[in-house]
This record gives sequence, structure tokens and C-alpha cells, in this order.
Amino acid sequence: MTSLQGLKVVDLSRVLGGPLCAQILGDHGADVIKVEGPSGDETRTWGPPFKDDMASYFAGINRNKQTICVDLGVPEGREVVLRLLEDADVLIENFKTGTLERWGMGFHEVLSQRFPRLIHCRITGFGDSGPLGGLAGYDAAVQALSGLMSINGEPAGQPTRLGVPIVDVTTGLNAAIGILMAVVERTRSGRGQQIESTLYDCALSSLYPHSINTLFTGKPPLRSGNGHPNIAPYDTYATGTEPIFLAVGNNGQFERMCKVVGRTDLPTDPRFATNADRAVNRFVLKTEIELAFAPYNAQQLFSELTRVGVPCGVIQNVVEALAHPHTAHRDMVAEIGTHRSIASPIKLSRTPASYRSAPQQIGQSTVQVLKASGVPDADIDALLSSGAIRQSGQGAA
Repeated sequence: MTSLQGLKVVDLSRVLGGPLCAQILGDHGADVIKVEGPSGDETRTWGPPFKDDMASYFAGINRNKQTICVDLGVPEGREVVLRLLEDADVLIENFKTGTLERWGMGFHEVLSQRFPRLIHCRITGFGDSGPLGGLAGYDAAVQALSGLMSINGEPAGQPTRLGVPIVDVTTGLNAAIGILMAVVERTRSGRGQQIESTLYDCALSSLYPHSINTLFTGKPPLRSGNGHPNIAPYDTYATGTEPIFLAVGNNGQFERMCKVVGRTDLPTDPRFATNADRAVNRFVLKTEIELAFAPYNAQQLFSELTRVGVPCGVIQNVVEALAHPHTAHRDMVAEIGTHRSIASPIKLSRTPASYRSAPQQIGQSTVQVLKASGVPDADIDALLSSGAIRQSGQGAA
């Protein structure tokens, strides 16, 4: 038993935010039908690396979905989607603003009237109104516009894109949260609603604590490299081997850290007595800490500091992180046959995530899904002949 068993999701989205949202729901039991056009989700080509002609980028966010190929550019294809929505709970899409309306499938005008229990999740770059309304949104561009890029990088360097598509990821997460809120509310009202999750909004919400600092001071934050704008010591520090990251959040942790490395004088130094003092004098403090750390092997120091409750971490590469014994202990690599990907981080005690199907080729489940939706065989054959739908092995893959 899974937590979302029985929830039917039609996923018209592509790239990252929408597909990630749908995968989260699918991991927890939702029946997700991914609808792609004849050319497929463009992330299928975003490689290398590839495996079985499928890019890793696509494979990482499209498990637990039945994939069908439908040409939404023709009326017959749109009728197929409307047929799927007859008993669907959720529709996810990230088309350019106005696309569904142009197709006669707008939520307020059509879908909410025809399917009053339907929850429509729309993912866009900036929403459909306002100075930037209707513009296409891409993670890195929104990082730049939202201020995220301005806070990332070394103090004397240039603003730098975060190394992961954090805006797309947070947009997908917020979309999933919104869908679940709407599902809960529907149990009271019996009605669906539209959810909007935009890259721009989600980027601004990710700026913490720089956003609230700026609202307090009116001043733009400065780049601080790996350092924290409000806390010290909270940065990368050299040791006798590889660097270590300290995340010291209170005076007790600071005192215990200093005791481990034989610098019990630092907590009594007026420059470092409180977090506010340490934050003001962070650069002098960093010099003192690195002098104290110089005799230590980073792994040895990590063990000694964590033993006394000081938050820290040796900087590992991704291969090392994925191979770490704790990654295995937390079951954070999901396996479906030969397909391996990052597992769900959401751990439920009675209804855990499940990994049932690997990412599929374009149109791999088209006929199966339509049959299950009650579409007569003759209609399916006609749709295949017209090209409105495609099944893998008939030019779709």
C-alpha cells in the first residue's frame, strides 16, 4: 500500500519541474500517465551520458510513469487527453501561457466546468500577468533575474549559477506540495482548483536568509563564497589534507570545536565571544581556525568533531557521496531492474515510496493506457493510422 494509491495524474509537462513533481507523486503510488508529443520530451536528448538511447537527465525524473505519445497539435490528439481527464484527479502542464486556452482546454473556461473535481497544476516561468508575465522561464535565467546568482560565488569573483537547477527543483517540489494541499481540500469541498507554481516565485522563496536580511536592511547582500551571511564559523576551512566544512550554529558547538583542536582561548576572545562577534570578525576567525586545523587529517577531524556534536563535513565528490555507506543505509539509490536513480527522500513509516517501473520510451504504453481508459480498439486503430497517437515500434521512439 502506498500513500497516493488511486490518484490518477495526467502529466503533460516536460523538462524538469513538472516531470519531477509527477515523479514524486508516482513514487508514492499515484498512477501517472506521461503524455509526450511525437518528438518527445527534449530532455531525452540532453546528454551524454546515455543508456539505451535515453539521456540520464530524462531517466532521473521519469520513473513510475506510463508513457504515451499523443500529438496535441491536432484535435484528435486533444480529444485523447480529454478522454484521459474524465477520471483523472490531477493535470500537470508547463505549456507557454495561453496554449491550453488556444486549444480549447483552458481550466476556468472548459476543464473546471467539464471536470469539476480536477486539480490543474500549471507550472510557468513568471505567471500569465505582470511585467514579466507570459515569458518563457529557464532555470539559469531565473537565477539571474531573482537575485540567486548575485549571492553565489567568491567575494571578489563574478556572480555564478548554482551548480544544480535549484529553481526547477524547488518549483517541482512546491507544485507537488500544492497538489497535495488541493487533494486534501477537495475532500471537504468536492471541488478541484488550479495551482500555479512559477519559477520566479520559487526562486525568490529560495533566497533565504538573504531575502529577509535585505528586507531588514535595504542593502544588497555580498557574495561570501562558502561562508554564511549570518553565522560564523560556517564555511570551508583548510586542514592538513582536504578541506572540511564547519556549520557551527551556537556558542556551545564553538566551544567544543575549539577544545578538540586545543584552542580554548578562542571562545573567551572578545572578537569571538558570540555569533554576532564571530560574524563581524569572520576572516580573522578563519585564519585562527585554519592554523588550528593544519596538523589534522580531515577525516580524523571530522570523526573527532562529530563525536562531540559539532556539525561538519568533509567535502566529498558525487561518486564518494553515492558510494557512502550511509547512502546505502538510507536506501537512497532506487533500483528497477538495471535502472538506478536517486530514491525518494520522503520516508513514510506505513506507506513508503515504491519503485515499480523504469522510465519508458516515447509511446511505450500508448495502446495499453487507452485500452484501460475504455477507448474502443477501432478508435485506437484509427488514431494510430492518423498519427494522432503513436506506439513504440511505430516510429515514435
